[in-house]
Amino acid sequence: MTTKARSTALQVADESSWFKSSHSGDNGGGGCISVAVLTERVGIRDSKQANGPALTVPAAAWASFIDEVRSGRLTHGPVD
Repeated sequence: MTTKARSTALQVADESSWFKSSHSGDNGGGGCISVAVLTERVGIRDSKQANGPALTVPAAAWASFIDEVRSGRLTHGPVD
């Protein structure tokens, strides 16, 4: 496994590239993510920490994840 240096959100994409779902609204706790669609990858960050750490994943993996969420096959189980 290759370890990469940590990236901040603004190292991944400029501020204008980030967006969050219109479904996130005001959920009280602000537990939302922001996403930046890049050429071959997707950046993911905590929307409360605009210049905090960011993850990047291959665009195809993100698309598969979104398909699973939309299908309802993913459920929110217990959190330890």
